[in-house]
Amino acid sequence: MRVAEFDFELPEERIALRPANPRDAARLLVVRPGGDASLEDRYVRDLPELLRSGDVMVFNDTRVIPAQLRGRRERDGHVANIVATLIERIDDSEWWALCKPGKRLAIGDRIRFGHENRVCLLGTLQATVVTKAPDGRVRLAFEFHGAFLDEAIEALGDAPLPPYIAQRRAADDQDLSDYQTVYARHEGAVAAPTAGLHFTPRLMERLADAGIGNEFVTLHVGPGTFLPVKVGDTAGHRMHPERGTIDAATAERLNAVRKGGGRLVAVGTTALRLLESAADEDGVIHPFDGATNIFITPGYNFRATDLLVTNFHLPRSTLFMLVAAFSGLDTMKRAYAHAIEEEYRFYSYGDACLLFPEAAHEAIA
Repeated sequence: MRVAEFDFELPEERIALRPANPRDAARLLVVRPGGDASLEDRYVRDLPELLRSGDVMVFNDTRVIPAQLRGRRERDGHVANIVATLIERIDDSEWWALCKPGKRLAIGDRIRFGHENRVCLLGTLQATVVTKAPDGRVRLAFEFHGAFLDEAIEALGDAPLPPYIAQRRAADDQDLSDYQTVYARHEGAVAAPTAGLHFTPRLMERLADAGIGNEFVTLHVGPGTFLPVKVGDTAGHRMHPERGTIDAATAERLNAVRKGGGRLVAVGTTALRLLESAADEDGVIHPFDGATNIFITPGYNFRATDLLVTNFHLPRSTLFMLVAAFSGLDTMKRAYAHAIEEEYRFYSYGDACLLFPEAAHEAIA
């Protein structure tokens, strides 16, 4: 499909720079395929009323690391300020990173990380540029290893805010908690599974009281969630691989839910992508441990996801393509137009949708 089909106009003031407080006070647009009456304005805290007993919410429990490091490269008396976003661990001391300005770096350059308000108690954090990949990634070898490196990154790093927020304000200490789900557990993400940011311990309790279960899977969100689609046709786009895990016991419980008539509600596109990566043609979810670069566009046959909770996404993004595949392109364009008119807040810190699928809607609604 042409990428231009997924374009829409979004006023800049609709971009949220801070999350709702409390988190579950965010607005929730319920989207059922059909006419204008299929759109319902609610709040995230209403989810226990909108789902039914026996449904199970599938959460991504990845934990965002403070992956954005600011430093200086000095070479032959010339200094360049460098911002490095760590995107993939290679081993105990090396990471792939996206660096700005990357053109200022050469193989062998040393970067000294840290800034005025953050002092690394272990000493100066330094890295050497090992290589530069054709796709723009930079391989950095740090002087620290293992837990010592992790501690230094924790001390010096900032939350890697999405570009559409970072361009309008700097990250701060508040983002270190705001840009993290309350159930985050396994470190490794460089972007938050943002649909999960709306959930509070109290909301989780209310869902359980309503007979709505929860299960946790892990997909370490990578920078691909930020990267624009630069081709004219979706067939030419390739997703950045992300590592995910569903253990055998979780897969067994998820399959039992659907076999018993319950619905799997993916909380976020990352949870959905992992479920779909682990499912076979018959919709059976298998244990999964590896990388996935699944790219979902209209025409995709969903195997394991019945409902989806997700935020409002960028025009022409792979995430808007995914929700268009799930609920229908015309339906989602109508839903987004309604959200803009009703002043919903967009993107990572914005409001959310509860999406019903385009296919077999009457059978599961």
